[in-house]
Amino acid sequence: MNRNFTPTAPNQVWTSDITYLWTTEGWLYLAIVLDLFNREVVGWSLKPRMTSDIVTDALTMAWFRRRPDAGLMHHSDRGSQYASQAFQDNLKKYGMTCSMSRKGNCWDNAPTESWFNSFKNERYHGVRYATHAEMKAASFEYIEVFYNRIRQHSTLGYQSPVQYLNHWKRDQNQEKLAA
Repeated sequence: MNRNFTPTAPNQVWTSDITYLWTTEGWLYLAIVLDLFNREVVGWSLKPRMTSDIVTDALTMAWFRRRPDAGLMHHSDRGSQYASQAFQDNLKKYGMTCSMSRKGNCWDNAPTESWFNSFKNERYHGVRYATHAEMKAASFEYIEVFYNRIRQHSTLGYQSPVQYLNHWKRDQNQEKLAA
């Protein structure tokens, strides 16, 4: 991927990562799939174990939501979950190209790391989640209600990810009609 974080259309480059979330009941792990075009979380999974199914489930959600054409580049770190046979098999099944960060280089996945920073600063730090259910509800609300549909981004001209994508689609349709 060479740190090219600005694709020109949706479903060209997706990035993924996992973060840790503490609750009184113990750890939960959140895996996301981010479309770099509009910074939308297109897939995610939250589980009490950090096994390959967490990233496979997030990828499957993203694929079912977007149904991208073959050739999409999927970028992640070199974690065992992303290197697993199950995950690699799903990438092949969906016609995706695998890209992985250089060893020990978090900057290769900066947009996803930045997303986790926003999530933790806006919904996690300073809040004590007593149960896994509370954390799951808060994660759903942040991703599906607030972040994708309301939260504005300077990189998107101060639009939410969904607004940015909808405006892009409208512009594409107008260009086709004019041609």
